[in-house]
Amino acid sequence: MTTDDGLSPELSEALRRAAQAPALVIACDYDGTLAPFVDDPTRAVPAPGAVAALERLAALPRTTVALLSGRNRAALAQVSGADTPVVLVGSHGSEWEGGFDTPLDDDEVALLARVGSDLEEIVSRTPGAHVESKPTAAVLHVRPVEDPDLRARAMSEAMAGPAALDGVFVTEGKNVVEIAVREASKGAAIERLVEQTGAQVAVFIGDDVTDERGFARLRSQDVGVKVGDGRTLADYRVPGIPAVVGLLTHLADLRS
Repeated sequence: MTTDDGLSPELSEALRRAAQAPALVIACDYDGTLAPFVDDPTRAVPAPGAVAALERLAALPRTTVALLSGRNRAALAQVSGADTPVVLVGSHGSEWEGGFDTPLDDDEVALLARVGSDLEEIVSRTPGAHVESKPTAAVLHVRPVEDPDLRARAMSEAMAGPAALDGVFVTEGKNVVEIAVREASKGAAIERLVEQTGAQVAVFIGDDVTDERGFARLRSQDVGVKVGDGRTLADYRVPGIPAVVGLLTHLADLRS
């Protein structure tokens, strides 16, 4: 049973407890969680009310709000429209304000170039696919590919080819294969936010298989919310993006 806003009684109670924490972290994935998926990633704008709810929460005392995305941080800032005091964390948790902790070494630079080249070769025979370049990764996107067989073939070729190279870290999502030369984890990013702020509770909301690494690292008192269908390690679920906006608004009401 759920309420009109898509929140189960159990989730509503978990949010009530979270709102009472002296220090609170709220971390949200972006694509598929706050913004609908679109073929052109540069046009993935937030759902109505999403950024306003995040900024309202971030303005509250001892409340840290973060967008935690697989996008690079600059792209995340551009499409989301979110700004200080919302914390923007890109590249699956490895890219923070000021960049990366350490620059890539020569071996990592060479490996990243090879990964990008191999993915571009796959794209050359897959109409509609494209490669996104990130500071520590290259990403194959096949969502715009109309032929499902071509889409599946490109994903398989990426997994059997550049994703199998020594020294890479692979994140396979919905119509996406990201191959990085520097390990990143949304779970580690959430832990870093908690450590920095001393938060007693963290709320993490995400929809993709990549977000499972975040859910896996939550503590017993934390609140993990899966958006949509599919297997998950999260304890709670909402049906879609409008329900996420309602959740954030409800949490802001409770914490205010």
